[in-house]
Amino acid sequence: MTNNPYRPRDWHSHPPSIYPDYKSTVLRNPKKPLIPIRQSLTEITGPVYGHDAVGPLDHDLTKNAAKNGEPIGERIIVTGRVLDEDGRPVPNTLIEIWQANAAGRYIHVKEVHDAPLDPNFLGAGRFMTDESGQYRFITIKPGSYPWGNHVNAWRPAHIHFSLFGQAFATRLVTQMYFEGDPTFAYDPIFNSIPDEAARQRLVANFSMDLTEPEWAHAYVFDIVLRGRHATPMED
Repeated sequence: MTNNPYRPRDWHSHPPSIYPDYKSTVLRNPKKPLIPIRQSLTEITGPVYGHDAVGPLDHDLTKNAAKNGEPIGERIIVTGRVLDEDGRPVPNTLIEIWQANAAGRYIHVKEVHDAPLDPNFLGAGRFMTDESGQYRFITIKPGSYPWGNHVNAWRPAHIHFSLFGQAFATRLVTQMYFEGDPTFAYDPIFNSIPDEAARQRLVANFSMDLTEPEWAHAYVFDIVLRGRHATPMED
């Protein structure tokens, strides 16, 4: 028996599938109720990612793709913990991140932003949480970029997070933002989350305590998987 209170998922803390101000959701999401499919043992248990899938430099985006020197931009540390609804650590969670470079450009065949590419920056990394649920990435602070959703539309600087549990079917995806960004009020993706408190759970906090002198600023971003204080996730 446990005395921990039951904390059901708060759907108001997650963005709706269709949010008209975020124009592509109108076209890409179903307009009829979904039919739930009962999970079998296959969906729950496999495939599984092991520790051998993560290389020694996968967490360091300033080195894992460097060809001739360091990438350009502000070096930062992004760290935090993956927790369950009761605040307990979730170990052995594979976290993958991807992001734009310091100029706000992705390495992608459909990228249209004319900002420069950085030959020493791939913009992708991964990390397996330890027994305390902790993760740590070293990267470059991403730039804002235009995205064509509406007139003068700019995405706030952000990093995409993907978390895998015990199987591929348990994947969760979210975004991490940086505190104090002036474009929050204008971004329909950020504002598609109905609850202000939930939106703030996507904002990483600057940490002077974890900032390394003369080397890198640090940001803390904890991820809560379920419950009333869950980190908002994308459908």
